[in-house]
Amino acid sequence: MSRGTVSRVLNGGHYVSPATLDAVNRAIKKTRYVVNQHARSLVTQRSESVAFILSEPTERLFSDPNFIVLLRGCTQELAEHDIGLFVWIASSTSERNRVTRFLAAGHVDGALLVSAHAGDPLLNLLGKASVPYVAIGAPLGHESETSYVAVDERGGARTMVEYLRSAGRSRIATITGPLDTSGGRGRLEGYRDVLGGDFNPALVAEGDYSQDSGERAMDVLLERCPDLDAVFVASDAMGLGALIALHRAGRRVPEDVAVGGFDDSSAALAARPALTTIRQPWQRISREMVRLLMVSIEGAEPAAVILPTELVRRESA
Repeated sequence: MSRGTVSRVLNGGHYVSPATLDAVNRAIKKTRYVVNQHARSLVTQRSESVAFILSEPTERLFSDPNFIVLLRGCTQELAEHDIGLFVWIASSTSERNRVTRFLAAGHVDGALLVSAHAGDPLLNLLGKASVPYVAIGAPLGHESETSYVAVDERGGARTMVEYLRSAGRSRIATITGPLDTSGGRGRLEGYRDVLGGDFNPALVAEGDYSQDSGERAMDVLLERCPDLDAVFVASDAMGLGALIALHRAGRRVPEDVAVGGFDDSSAALAARPALTTIRQPWQRISREMVRLLMVSIEGAEPAAVILPTELVRRESA
């Protein structure tokens, strides 16, 4: 069997008969052969690695359950391509400059960008580094030039607020995500779509997706509008904070105030009562981000994938 045939098997099995493919794979298993990635990279001019860049403070990687789920999903998807993953935190100017130098030096073939905010200089730096990257969520101001995977933020929010209305709630407040992100803006827009002429700015408070911000925002809303009877919270983590504030204020959930979240993260199940929420398909998000990155590395034009969400009913609403 020629070296060329074995090489074709190791690089995807193209143009190899089923019998030959089976024979080579059995030989690989028997000899416990492992591909020399360094030697392969010398030939392909690829590093066979990708950067996972979080544009948030380090503590958010461990406190926000969504980031861990996304990191695990992307790691698993990349493993199917025998590609390793570097994790970078890039929330400060010095961190952004370091990661940009790392990318420009060719240490990775591409990047997965998480939690980009409008005006984030990292987006321009990535463009200058000429490194293919894919963002989760529409990168505001860069949508036409960047590949990204998002969910239907606006439609998911509409579904939740319509559900709260159908349950007889009439004073529905919202705790938004950061309004310099596509998720924060889209979920607020969906809320406003349903409220229409009944929209009241006093029933809106902004958070940053953290539990603490949800608790603070809920306190503000209760002070402004003590007669509110429902709240749509733009993340499950903030929903946990809102429940703490409501309990402290003596409000029963859902009897006095119904609470709806967004994400269907582990926080939704940890809440007491468990959160009714909007499910994001995290596995599909990870799969599509890696798929888009692979084709971007091959030179494909930027593309966007928008995935549907789903209402998950639990005890909080």
